[in-house]
Amino acid sequence: MQCFMRAPKLSKWEESILLEESRKVAALNGKRLGLQDDNDLKFLLRGSHLLKVKSNSWRRERFYKLQEDCKTIWQESKKMLRSPESQLFSIEDIQDVRAGHKTEGMEKYVKDVPEHRCFSIIFKDKRKNLDLIASSEVDANHWVAGLGKIIAKTNSMSQRQKLQHWIHACLRKADKNKDNKMNFKELKNFLKEVNIQVDDNYARQIFEQCDTSQTDTLEDDEIEVFYRLLTEREEIGRLFSRYSDAEQVMSLDNLVRFLREEQREEDAGPEMARSLIERYEPNETIKMEQSMTKDGFLMYLLSDDGNVFEKAHRRVYQDMTRPLSHYFVSSSHNTYLMEDQLTGPSSTEAYIRALTKGCRCVELDCWDGPNSEPVIYHGYTLTSKILFCDVIRAIKNYAFKTSPYPIILSLENHCSLEQQKMMAHHMQTILQDMLLLAPVDSNKSLPSPEQLKGKILVKGKKLSAETEDVSDEDEAAEMEDESVKIEVESKKMSDKLKLAKELSDTVVYCRSVHFEGFDSANSRPSNEMSSFSEGKALKLAQESGTSFIQHNIKQLSRIYPAGWRTDSSNYNPVEMWNVGCQIVALNFQTKGTEMDIYQGRFQENGFCGYVLKPDFLQDQNSKFNPRSITDGPWRRRKKLQVKVISGQQLPKVNKGKNSIVDPRVIVEIYGVQRDNDKKQTRVIDNNGFNPYWNETFEFNIDVPRLALVRFMVEDFDTSTKNDFIGQFTAPFTSLKQGYRHIHLLTKNGDPYPSATLFVRINILDA
Repeated sequence: MQCFMRAPKLSKWEESILLEESRKVAALNGKRLGLQDDNDLKFLLRGSHLLKVKSNSWRRERFYKLQEDCKTIWQESKKMLRSPESQLFSIEDIQDVRAGHKTEGMEKYVKDVPEHRCFSIIFKDKRKNLDLIASSEVDANHWVAGLGKIIAKTNSMSQRQKLQHWIHACLRKADKNKDNKMNFKELKNFLKEVNIQVDDNYARQIFEQCDTSQTDTLEDDEIEVFYRLLTEREEIGRLFSRYSDAEQVMSLDNLVRFLREEQREEDAGPEMARSLIERYEPNETIKMEQSMTKDGFLMYLLSDDGNVFEKAHRRVYQDMTRPLSHYFVSSSHNTYLMEDQLTGPSSTEAYIRALTKGCRCVELDCWDGPNSEPVIYHGYTLTSKILFCDVIRAIKNYAFKTSPYPIILSLENHCSLEQQKMMAHHMQTILQDMLLLAPVDSNKSLPSPEQLKGKILVKGKKLSAETEDVSDEDEAAEMEDESVKIEVESKKMSDKLKLAKELSDTVVYCRSVHFEGFDSANSRPSNEMSSFSEGKALKLAQESGTSFIQHNIKQLSRIYPAGWRTDSSNYNPVEMWNVGCQIVALNFQTKGTEMDIYQGRFQENGFCGYVLKPDFLQDQNSKFNPRSITDGPWRRRKKLQVKVISGQQLPKVNKGKNSIVDPRVIVEIYGVQRDNDKKQTRVIDNNGFNPYWNETFEFNIDVPRLALVRFMVEDFDTSTKNDFIGQFTAPFTSLKQGYRHIHLLTKNGDPYPSATLFVRINILDA
């Protein structure tokens, strides 16, 4: 969340006063971050000239500087009519800062510059990387270390600290003349910046209530009173008062009672209560008395311990020693694409982004390239091409940064024998010991993720003793596009492909075979696997659900989007998971409901990319059919009660100064067909800062192990499509009961700094 104001022109004397004031504010914000007197922070606040790189012929010197809020970077621009807002970017939008030649742009355009002077800023959204060259190694180190420290410190802030930091930054920006006072007009502008519309009478009432000095401005302690008034949470106050004494303090015993009665904590007792007091109570005197104030209570509710998502599920907690086929695997389709399937760019960055999002199965469509070097692109289309060896290097560098569990390289091979040998050579020389080239044991079943830790597996065709030819799997040829069909007809000579032994030997556990039916497949070895288009998989799920489940107990199945999805849209993955399909591949570059559900499924088990399937999807004798729910171990009927109480600091959708959101909350269930449901609150007009609903919904869930719950907030509009504000999706079995905060995610799946929903969750046996 940001708020920007144009500063009026000032005299030199006024500028010197302003500069001194800015230094004080920067020092205060540095202290809030725990970086007071830090040399890297001081360097960033002074700023420096850097060379911005866009191509071989485009290098321009620009001045970059950290703003006094320690949250935004100002970048000089030579463009005419560029708004001040467009010259700023938020540190909260940075995904990564990479030293050296670690992006495609750096690899291509700055080989003449020593690595120690180069660094790149990678953004969370689809914004292009910012490739920069410093004048010296010392300057580059200041930028990389300084940004890294700010990002780390910001991420470790409590929700209360983030809110305080943001509001104080906005208060300062609303103070147009920088006199450390706020007049009535500035107060009204500030309220709009923090996403709340109030009428003039109410705004004047707040202003006069805080203006105890009656100077028609707010300053010092009056601004603090205004801040406290603005951030007062009445719903928290009412809840706290039910468990506190006359002195407005919650005793240890009452906190235990709250944890047991309201939060339904299994380990509720004095030990848990003491640890929460120790962690969250800011008043040292009250802490010594083993009690909790309202401030401490709010800090607890905003923390991981008060989160709607089960804290224990944020680490790997499931059994990782079962066969690979017993897990759902986070998987990407056409991983190299940044946009659509026909004309968009291919990039190694797409692989890095997928891997850092927990993806464990990536796709490589391989074709003959110039100079005997295979390339990756979407065949028969105008998508750009990238070198196979560059992709393998990117995978090696990022394979195990998010998760230690195995990566599967899903190869679609269209190369000549010579370039297939080059593919095998690159994988072996670049990946070295990471590449699995032999079975890990003599078992007939697939190995476990635990056995394959740190290993990279290849999925592809494998030679048999009888022939050098294998059937050609060509998903690109299935695209429903006329130009693609013409290309396919002109180039495709045969359904058979000559396969190099060197490439065949890299395939151990994921041998691609054509699906001939369940009877045939069930007699085949477990290291054989088939790929299905979403249409074929859906048909099998509808007509032979139980057979598909039994097939997926022993063997892996990969599902990919239909050929008509040339816009890189996604299908609903839940229907595939319901029949035990493991490698349900989605277009990671496309954001929306399907990708929200996908990331929600893999939130649990430490975000490691592997989630153990329910027992009834691992049992060879299971009669479970998601389309016809009968009694069995899968049917554990639950009643989910959700009270949507309030929202906090919802971001602006339209960045216009006068644009205020009209939020409503939609709660959705995704699971077996009979469990799917959706309910929504009323719309709150002109308030994204602290909307209050207090509405209760009830859902009946038959198969909780397969259900996901999605909380989505949108900006209602009577004349156009409602705008997405934020969402959070979690497995039903990962929900905590009681009064909880939901920390909303952006469209890109990244957490907002302080946007939350406050809810009460109750789960009953139905």
